[in-house]
Amino acid sequence: MLKKNIVSIVMVLAVGVSLLSGCKKNVGTPEDNAVSEEQQEGEEKTDVEEGYTFGFSAIDMENPYFITLESAIREVIEDEEHRLITKDPASDPELQSAQIDEMIEEGIDAIFLCPVDWEAITPSLERLQEAGIKIINVDTQVKEMDYVDAYIGSDNKEAGYICGEDLIEKCPDGGTVAILECPTQNSINDRITGFEEAISKAEIGFEVVAREDTNGEFEKALEATKRILQDHSDVTAIMCGNDQLAVAAKTAANLAGLDQVIIYGVDGSPDIKKELKKPGNQIAGTAAQSPINMGKSAAEIGIQLLDGKEIERETYEEVFMIDQDNVDMYGVDGWQ
Repeated sequence: MLKKNIVSIVMVLAVGVSLLSGCKKNVGTPEDNAVSEEQQEGEEKTDVEEGYTFGFSAIDMENPYFITLESAIREVIEDEEHRLITKDPASDPELQSAQIDEMIEEGIDAIFLCPVDWEAITPSLERLQEAGIKIINVDTQVKEMDYVDAYIGSDNKEAGYICGEDLIEKCPDGGTVAILECPTQNSINDRITGFEEAISKAEIGFEVVAREDTNGEFEKALEATKRILQDHSDVTAIMCGNDQLAVAAKTAANLAGLDQVIIYGVDGSPDIKKELKKPGNQIAGTAAQSPINMGKSAAEIGIQLLDGKEIERETYEEVFMIDQDNVDMYGVDGWQ
């Protein structure tokens, strides 16, 4: 009887061990587990490789325009279950170069790029191309466009031109002009060129009496305008390369007690539209663009590019004048 019980217990234990061995995968030698580990690695690799990884590098992420542009791109990218890595070069071309190298190491498939300096960005374009990364140039063109797979932006020359036309209409007797520019940003260069082309066609001429490099930044534009107004307190108009510069010019004019100077911006930002709502202010208008539409177009083109579809190499968004007469159509709480 005792022998039978011992035999029964041994048999039960043997069956239990056998069942446990069948249920548990990670037992035995490494060779026994090789198949399951490879399967697990394959599953992890599939998860990582799902979707594309995009980089985003714009001039300065303290600028509301680029914040809105990035947000519009991100919305489309993430809705399509892709990934967006954003870095802020803070108007520093060397930092932008270093951050692009970081994104190359992080394995991006394509980059949405607005260069801090349209010439200094060239070595980064070379490294991106060598790494097989698609380049979607947004808003501000790089100088060496042969590196670029797609460009999406506004007609910046037209933006400046319509500001010049408006000035001629407001001041048919001509006058003096100051310009706040930024030679390292081609978008601003084109706007200033368009403006100067327009005023050159006036029957009674306009004289450019001052121009200052602001690096596209508010504080530098504020100090530059203060200097200009000290030397040219009777200046007729100030043409600004973007809305941040225009708000800086208006601030300097207020500090100098000058309410007759006419100021133009470009972008159509909420800040400038709020200024346009105020009675008797110096802002005459802004040549508006839509970072929302531009961002969505850029994201869609970026995805199509990586999908191997045919795309338009250059896409231009419409620009239009917003002034005191039509600002209510566009609202002041956000971008158009």
